[in-house]
Amino acid sequence: MRLQHQEFNVFADYHQFYLWDRGITNRAPEEYTQEDVRRRIKVGPSVVVIQPERNNTVPIVVEVHDADPGFESSGWDHIAEASLHLPTGRLQVHECTGGPVADFTVTPGWYRVRYQGGGLASIDECGLEGKDRYLLVLWPAPASEVHVVKQWEASK
Repeated sequence: MRLQHQEFNVFADYHQFYLWDRGITNRAPEEYTQEDVRRRIKVGPSVVVIQPERNNTVPIVVEVHDADPGFESSGWDHIAEASLHLPTGRLQVHECTGGPVADFTVTPGWYRVRYQGGGLASIDECGLEGKDRYLLVLWPAPASEVHVVKQWEASK
């Protein structure tokens, strides 16, 4: 069952924004590998870095569920999952160079984050305009490794 749902825009400066436990951290990882960039998702202590295709304002939807709601992959270009520890239950969406965008109160514990990106091929050559969209779905789940369900590769 879906417990929470919010839609808003995030300025994805440096192609990133964060989901983190605001009671534990206000810092994102600073070291990135090529694999982190390819996967478009990175984890750190009590933080998940989401890496949209545009270095601009992007529309996102965040949903919190009580269990994995499943998904249909056909409408999405890229799908990846990671684990997020929220020991205080104070989930926050935070811009890279801005501030907090949204706050959620959840039951403390481990969550799975599914990042789904769609419309990625609509982004213009400058990388600033497009009809891309992003869905972030969270539900309680044991910690596990980052997993790319569906990999998107930009056409050159």
